[in-house]
Amino acid sequence: MTCLIVHLNLTCVNEEEIIASIALTKIRGLGSTWALRLIRELGDAVSIFEKRKDLKDLIPDLNDKIINLLDDAEAYGKAAKEYEFVKKNHLYCYTYNDEHYPSRLRECEDAPILLYCQGHADLNKLHMVSMVGTRHCTDYGKTLCLKFLNDLHSILPNLMIVSGLAYGVDINAHRAALSNRIPTVAVLAHGLDRIYPSMHRDTAFEMCGTGGLLTEFPSGTNPDRQNFVMRNRIVAGMCDATIVVESAAKGGSLITADLATGYGRDCFAFPGPVDAPYSSGCNNLIRDNKAALISNAEDFVKLMGWTSNLDGEKVCPIQRELFIDLSPEENIVVELLRKDGKSQINTLVVKSNIPVNKLSSLLFELELKGVVRSMAGSVFQLL
Repeated sequence: MTCLIVHLNLTCVNEEEIIASIALTKIRGLGSTWALRLIRELGDAVSIFEKRKDLKDLIPDLNDKIINLLDDAEAYGKAAKEYEFVKKNHLYCYTYNDEHYPSRLRECEDAPILLYCQGHADLNKLHMVSMVGTRHCTDYGKTLCLKFLNDLHSILPNLMIVSGLAYGVDINAHRAALSNRIPTVAVLAHGLDRIYPSMHRDTAFEMCGTGGLLTEFPSGTNPDRQNFVMRNRIVAGMCDATIVVESAAKGGSLITADLATGYGRDCFAFPGPVDAPYSSGCNNLIRDNKAALISNAEDFVKLMGWTSNLDGEKVCPIQRELFIDLSPEENIVVELLRKDGKSQINTLVVKSNIPVNKLSSLLFELELKGVVRSMAGSVFQLL
């Protein structure tokens, strides 16, 4: 397989990794779960192909079927063709280890190994929020989107809004973000060779100025039903919090809310009239303690524990001359909290570049040592 890489005349390591990553997604039968595990075990996609004959020694429980699948010579040819489409259309490919890949999403157990992007989105903004809901958005939902984002923009800088470009709440969230000059990203359930629904094309292109379009699907992929469920995990996983604006008792937005909770993200919902069919899902989330109730932007910012223009003055942590028996990584966390006073765990993940599972253990140890304390909304404060 190494000879195939040379044959493609790739000019840099990044291109090699992009081609190899695309190739993994083109191997029929491999699946995203195995592809992700292989990358996590070997470090990058190129190494998977170069070391495929030694994979059994490197990963003892790997079955022979997976190894044989990696001998698919057609996969690299398909990958090269897809990469030509990317370059021709001025798109971006973010591999799993790329610094532009969403760091929050990388920590999810079912993260995609590759993302295609159009636009100029910073997928690692300090504050990432997804807004989702029914496709049958009412005037109540439209007003909520517009007012909430107008107020949120005035009190919270460095914000990105994420949704799915669908009818209803999704498109209203994107348009409300644009009207308030908030960068917004749409996660799509198809390739970047099309826009679905087509009537949202103008909004999609407008988003690409400061935000963009994101998908794990290559060109030629149709917006099939199952792809929307897969898309929802990216919407939930790349954000600090998911907000359900309106939802019926059943719907895709409730799946996104469940995914967000499963990833350890915060979930919120706007309440609605008890007899309103497109508020029943939100009311049920609140009733079942699956989402916190919010009614305005101030509620949301305070529950998240985010520093904002609402704060009368910056929190000044108590100065300490020396912390005893702190590891280098613990010191990194302490210094970040010393600077900010308090911080939400996903913000610490972005700033420290420490995986969320490891960071959680570090924070637990620091709490036992009396260095930090935990607060509501997965917020931690330096004592």
